[in-house]
Amino acid sequence: MAVLSSAPLQFVASIPPVTRAFTAATIIASLIYYWLWWFSGQEFSVPYLVLVPGSSLFYPWTFVTSAFVETSVFELLFTLLLIPASLRYLERLWGAVETLKFVVVTIGVSNIIAFGLNWLEFLVLRNPAFLSSYWYHGQMALQIGVLVAFTQLIPEHQVQLFGVLRARVKTLPMAYVTLSTVMCIIGFQCPWIVIQFGWLVSWVWLRFYKKNVDAVGGIPTYGDRSETFNLISWFPPFMHTPIGVLGNTVYSVANRFHLIPGAGSDIESGGYTQVPGGARAEAERRRAMALKALDQRLASGASTPAGRPANGGPSTPSVPRPPSANGEANQAEATAENTTGDEEPR
Repeated sequence: MAVLSSAPLQFVASIPPVTRAFTAATIIASLIYYWLWWFSGQEFSVPYLVLVPGSSLFYPWTFVTSAFVETSVFELLFTLLLIPASLRYLERLWGAVETLKFVVVTIGVSNIIAFGLNWLEFLVLRNPAFLSSYWYHGQMALQIGVLVAFTQLIPEHQVQLFGVLRARVKTLPMAYVTLSTVMCIIGFQCPWIVIQFGWLVSWVWLRFYKKNVDAVGGIPTYGDRSETFNLISWFPPFMHTPIGVLGNTVYSVANRFHLIPGAGSDIESGGYTQVPGGARAEAERRRAMALKALDQRLASGASTPAGRPANGGPSTPSVPRPPSANGEANQAEATAENTTGDEEPR
């Protein structure tokens, strides 16, 4: 009996502190909401616990604590299935402080944007429903945030959804954003729109502001400025030009007002910056960059007619490409396979 009773305690003790506290707060706040709703009704429970644009100025704590409240048992079970395991994985890589900052920023800033949007809609359309009938709650913003974090750390991993569908991690965030867009179009703006805000906020934080745990030479670095994590990588090719122009314009303005931390010597010199998360993420990122470089090299080679050099000189017999041409990609793939294995985040 002593062994049985100590096993759950040992499991709880093995969970990192931020994950443990966040999970407990979610369960307790949701149960309090259910209890107040059952005994006191909507008028007492809603303004104190969830974000209501018309009253949250008087209850500012709801900009963060509303994330702890799941208003249905199904939402609570889905959150407990996804978020604790994700935060546990991130906290072991980032540490408690950086994980806590990521959670607070993703949830708080997303709710502030949603709050401002509802007030703007009210001022333009003069519809009081935007201030009283919209309740922002739950952890949709954090759910998309952890998917963005996994896209940065383990983009090539495959996960199995509902025991049937298999997808790469890097495809999941935009699939969730697409679902949010569809739900907003058909009239369910609240709370689905916070998914879009959570995606943007979490990407900006990880791209520019997150302090990397593995400092190089004792000098802390911020964000991940690698090419494979830039803004246009989230969109299809036909949108790269307008998105790139918009992103570069916003970045230039923010940089001019010193709103973005310095990137460090590696980034300023155009070199490759190691992604926080260990050798696994490093190998996968190097592999992706090597494959991209190989594709560009093969594409440029295919555009030149066989047997005729690009400078217009005399024709020479075509010869097979030496094996070293593929060495960079093969070496990167071998390093990724030896380093990463088959484990997935838990």
